[in-house]
Amino acid sequence: MITLKLHANVLKKIFLSAKKARQGKYSYEELVIDGLKILDMMRNVGCKVIIKGFENLNGLNPPCVFIANHMSTLETLVLPGVIGKDFKVTFVVKKSLLNYPFFGKVLSALNPIPVNRKNPKEDYKVVMEEGLKRLKEGVSVIVFPQATRQLVFDPNKFNTLGIKLAKKGEVPIVPIALKTDAWGIGKIIKDFGKIDPTKTICFFIGRPMEIKSKGIDEHIETINFIAQSLQKCK
Repeated sequence: MITLKLHANVLKKIFLSAKKARQGKYSYEELVIDGLKILDMMRNVGCKVIIKGFENLNGLNPPCVFIANHMSTLETLVLPGVIGKDFKVTFVVKKSLLNYPFFGKVLSALNPIPVNRKNPKEDYKVVMEEGLKRLKEGVSVIVFPQATRQLVFDPNKFNTLGIKLAKKGEVPIVPIALKTDAWGIGKIIKDFGKIDPTKTICFFIGRPMEIKSKGIDEHIETINFIAQSLQKCK
């Protein structure tokens, strides 16, 4: 019952926002507010929400590249709300998401960077070209190096795409550890799975890092930060 009610409320909000987006009346600021409202919906069904590390962003001049693990649909819905108040952000997203009914229109408000995830070389080219454009416009880019959602963090499937974009754009990276499995992966519709209010939702923001040399040390530190932070999310 909790799952059906929450998804119904989220879909209603997405539908109304998509309607405004089609009319050209849906702003980035509204998208940020919607993300926070959806996070409040999770709180209202009993999920504990922990957000730590905002102090690490103090004094950081945008743009930057946020590098995060990818666990569920929830972070795509709420991350702009969590960090987008101070940093205008966009995502590297799977191109097919932009074709989703209603949600695609809402996501388009972020002017995301779409990739097919079929040809790694082509995706790399798109992210470098479009990512640099966003960074030059002062827009920070959120990258999920795992490409697909994974309930268990696997460092071996965590690529260096975000590191390479930050190095090329000469901007810092900021690691983010996400634990959002309170929003499950659906068996029929992958994006809308079971809601488990007993699970804690965590957003842990790490310290900014400038990319030195090839970025190997920063990549390892990012992985370690995410792995250690996930263990602390209780």
